[in-house]
Amino acid sequence: MGPGIDSRDYVQAFIFLIGALVFLLVPLGLALLFRPNQPGGLKHTTYECGEEPIGSAWFRHPIQYYLIALVFIVFDVEAIFILPWAVQARALIREGLGLFAFTEMTIFAGILLLGWYYALRKGALEWLK
Repeated sequence: MGPGIDSRDYVQAFIFLIGALVFLLVPLGLALLFRPNQPGGLKHTTYECGEEPIGSAWFRHPIQYYLIALVFIVFDVEAIFILPWAVQARALIREGLGLFAFTEMTIFAGILLLGWYYALRKGALEWLK
């Protein structure tokens, strides 16, 4: 083994892997043994919250739905990255990394604002007509 690598680390990882597999496979095996298996016509129908489906499930959604969803995900990811940065802002300033962290977050926010502006210009944020 290389320097700093202990074989006990691999044993612990292997035990963890075995435990994870048991945790996964035992419930699946028990479910396979005890579940009722009664295939039929009703089970192959579309389920919509207990209501009878009206029309086909295969229809085209306007592209704006997808574009709005993508813009939402972009700003959701922005919140995921900005929140920890804002929480640690004072610690970064104390460590002398305040200006660097501020510059990096400004660049990040600028890129997101460019994306928002692009989506706005392309009409991705306009409601359907």
